Formats: sequence, structure tokens, C-alpha cells
Amino acid sequence: MENVLYVSASVRKFHPTQQHHMSISRMLGETFIDEFKQQYNQAEVIHRDLSLTPPMFIDEAFIAAAFARGELSEQQRTVLAQSDRLIDEVIKADIIVLSSPMYNYGMPAVLKAWFDLVIRVDKTFSFDLARGDQPLEPILSGKKVVLLASWGEFDFKKGEAKYEFNHLSRHIEQLSPYLGADAFYEIASEYQEFGDERHRASKQQALADIKRLAQKLAAAK
Repeated sequence: MENVLYVSASVRKFHPTQQHHMSISRMLGETFIDEFKQQYNQAEVIHRDLSLTPPMFIDEAFIAAAFARGELSEQQRTVLAQSDRLIDEVIKADIIVLSSPMYNYGMPAVLKAWFDLVIRVDKTFSFDLARGDQPLEPILSGKKVVLLASWGEFDFKKGEAKYEFNHLSRHIEQLSPYLGADAFYEIASEYQEFGDERHRASKQQALADIKRLAQKLAAAK
């Protein structure tokens, strides 16, 4: 059995029979999940909809509890409870699919909040000053992270003219080893704000690429 954690972050919804003001990133995510399940019917999918159930933002109490040593108090365990649940989902996953729009050149606040809860010392990474200037090391491994993104402009992909402004996929790729990723994949639909033929072509290309990727990952399980 292959366990897939599907994390969606858009504030917009998606329904296959509607087009107007629907989330493209959710459409990409649903396409991947549907194709993967068709190719591998034993897949177990958990959908974590961050718009429907927004994660908490970390605060001083969370930091204190996360870095506490020894037995935790009941209050500290309560503070960390949501983080523990989300980390359990990450640990169980073989593939982590993140569908996200680009907001202001970066990730939505709910997705950043999710990362802040799941990347946690002694849970998903270790910290040891004996390693010198590289004290952080991922604990998890063997997973694949798939980012399915949508943005209004274009040329944000690696190697393209505006890649330096892409603080969505660059950030997520940098964080992915702390989710246990040994492999990172990214597919994006562009030109959304233009709404022209370039957007339609980019969206169709993204959908085709996603189906191929889902087939590839299902065949490799």
C-alpha cells in the first residue's frame, strides 16, 4: 500500500463541472490524486485541506514546548497536539502532494503555518552542535514531494528569467528534505492573470505532465 498525503492551500474551491473563479492549483492536485488512484487502486490518500481547517500559527508557548527537555506538562502536550497530528500524517506518507497558488510571490500563510508545525526539532529534524556549522539534519527519508502550483505571471520556473522572484517553489524545495523527501517534483500552470491562449496552453500542459508523473510514481511503488 502506498500512502499519499495531499495538502491543499488555495482559498478558492474547485469543482470539475465549474470553471469560473475555481482554484487551478486544486484542479492540478485533484488530477494527480485521481490519476494516481486509477493507476494504483491500493493507494491510501489523506487530504489535509488547509483552507477548510487552517493550522494554528506558532507562538512563544509553542516554541517553549517544542524545545522543552524531559517530560512535558499537560499544557505543553496540549500546545503541541496539532503539530503532533500533522507530523504523524507526514511520517505515514510515502508521497506528499502539495497543491498551492503563488500569493505575493510566495506561499499562502496557511501553508507556511503547516510547515512551521511539521518541521520540528527531534521530530522531523535533529539539531546537534557537534556537527559544527551544519547542526541541522533531517530525520525522515525515503519520501517523494510533489508541488503542483499555479501563478498569475510566467517565467518563474527554475532556469527562467523570473525564477529569483519565485519564493513559493524555491522555498518548498529547500524545506522538502525536512519532510523526508529524497526526490522533489514541481509542475506549474502559468499566465492565469492574462487569461489568454498562453494560459490555456500552460494549464493543459500542466495537466498532461501531472498525469504522466502520477503514472510514473504509481509504477515505481
